[in-house]
Amino acid sequence: MSETLYTPLPNRAVIRVSGADRIDFLQGLVSNNVEKISAEHSGYGALLTPQGKFLFDFFMYQQDDNSLLIDCEGGERAENLFKKLRMYKLRAKVELTNISAEYDVFAVFGDNAVASLALPQQAGATAPFGNGIKTVDPRLAAMGARVLVPHGEEPALAGIGASQSTPDAYHALRVRLGLPNGSEELEVDKAILLENGFEELNGVDFKKGCYMGQELTARTKYRGLVRKRLLPIEIDGPTPEIGSVIMNEDREAGTIKSIHGTAGLAMIRLERIADGGALQAGDATITVNVPDWVQLPATE
Repeated sequence: MSETLYTPLPNRAVIRVSGADRIDFLQGLVSNNVEKISAEHSGYGALLTPQGKFLFDFFMYQQDDNSLLIDCEGGERAENLFKKLRMYKLRAKVELTNISAEYDVFAVFGDNAVASLALPQQAGATAPFGNGIKTVDPRLAAMGARVLVPHGEEPALAGIGASQSTPDAYHALRVRLGLPNGSEELEVDKAILLENGFEELNGVDFKKGCYMGQELTARTKYRGLVRKRLLPIEIDGPTPEIGSVIMNEDREAGTIKSIHGTAGLAMIRLERIADGGALQAGDATITVNVPDWVQLPATE
């Protein structure tokens, strides 16, 4: 993919968190270290249940000296996140505002995406972009960059030498790289962060101190409890349905979570790919690809 492309991500929302207690407020809730968010560095993290199960994932940016921006799933998911944050606000000096109507979220991707924005090839590296923000994808620099601009400032993206693309092209690259897209692949109230790559994708800080759901996340890591992982798949043959079971001969090897073209993401039982054998989902042959950023545990 030599051409630099950009696309709007219409299914995103933006929530502003402002006020004197904004850092401490989010720090006690989010899986990553909010204190590291600055004008030069953005982050990725998740809000979990008290039992450590996935609720929401999002990107975090510093808007100014008094405000952070949360780039999250849109629609009802954004409304539910806003309500959840408001529920935990209590007496904290924090103001929450859904400013989705004011901002647009774009992805810039392709081999020269980061260079076209004059950013270093470092996940989370951030700088101003006109009246908005540009950042190397905080999960993985190979995904390119994200740009938040006030509504109506999209023409500025053409000035970086990028061609307009589509969300479908962005998601096809995303699944081939193995990156989850919130509730599209992560089951709400059930998914576990470390099975979905959050440690390697800079979504968890194990040194930051307490946050909601920390105990299960830490126990999963230090007791080596990861036995399955969300991994990219290639599909050869009739496209199976999302949710289809992947079989290794007569044994269940995983479940398809999403499909974009001939690629997708599936939750794979690691022992089923370690012992070889052809994988099938219906009449389709499934090939599991392990990205170089994924660190798989040793299997017995």
